[in-house]
Amino acid sequence: MQLLEIECLEKTLRLEGSMAGWQQLFWDGQCVSQINANADSESFLHQFTLQSEQGELQVELNGSLNWQPFGLQFQLLVNNELVHKNTLNEKDIEQRQIIPGEKQAIKFSFVGMAGLGLKLLKSAKIVKVLFAAGSLAAYSWLFSIEFAIALLLCLVFHEYGHIKAMKYFGLKTKGIYLIPFVGGLALSDDKISTRWQDIVISIMGPFFGLLLSIACLVLYWLTDLEILAGLAVFNALLNLFNLLPVLPLDGGHVLKSIAFSINSKIGLVVCVLGAVLGIYLSYHFGLALLGFLLAIGSMEIVFEYKRRHLSELLPLNRYAQIVSALWYIITLGGLCAIIWLVGQTGNDALSLPLKLLAS
Repeated sequence: MQLLEIECLEKTLRLEGSMAGWQQLFWDGQCVSQINANADSESFLHQFTLQSEQGELQVELNGSLNWQPFGLQFQLLVNNELVHKNTLNEKDIEQRQIIPGEKQAIKFSFVGMAGLGLKLLKSAKIVKVLFAAGSLAAYSWLFSIEFAIALLLCLVFHEYGHIKAMKYFGLKTKGIYLIPFVGGLALSDDKISTRWQDIVISIMGPFFGLLLSIACLVLYWLTDLEILAGLAVFNALLNLFNLLPVLPLDGGHVLKSIAFSINSKIGLVVCVLGAVLGIYLSYHFGLALLGFLLAIGSMEIVFEYKRRHLSELLPLNRYAQIVSALWYIITLGGLCAIIWLVGQTGNDALSLPLKLLAS
């Protein structure tokens, strides 16, 4: 991952590193120094020589790097004269932009074509309206117009939670897309920089869903309108589905970020176990949609495996891992509690989500 970028002598000096144990220093896009990082030592030293009109320049970058919690102190010297020094923390990493690597020769692949299709999807604003209309028509055909409108409102509120988190981190957003028979997507133009960003963006959707279900449940207790209880319980079930520890669902992203922050092997094991659980649930409940999502999640697992030593995402520290796990458990427990509470009303329709979970 990119650790820092400095403008020096009208050129860009960029330091990249990996928790796997290496650091590379780039001068104007060319690697000029590489060292092996030592887990027992936080200090580092990069030195290289430049030829200029003023003669030979001796450049030195030294400092100390701590991964957990993240902290970087450095100073840059040219001919033994201090040019720049600074201290960076995790907030600085969150605000930086990911610099794309060198472009490779174009090769046909289904993944590449899917990426191109996603870019076209993101650039066409009219698609939002068409997909929203298609979703409304599809759910109205399956259920009723009233249920379709309520379902779309739940999806939009869920995706707005993701959008809100993206904006909190300063990421540019493309808005919300409603996909018929699939759900919704909240898209961003920017890439995340840390596992903490992935956690917050992923869990804020189900967390907003929990808040909506709580609000509907309170209004139901005040008014006795069963439609509010139905909205509360089915919205809870929808968000509970999203918290399954299966990629590419929100719960899969939360557990993936926690597990990969501990160890890449643990991360892979957790992702594979999540996929196995998804296969079982898909077969047991006959969920074709979950099977489709599992195919996408499998590609994400393969990508994480190939990039396990080159990840550009800053891992969670121990405190963030605990907070993330507790946030996940509280959100999961809150949704289950709402389904259980509404299931005690004696209404067969309202108790259906509880019966599904009990099966």
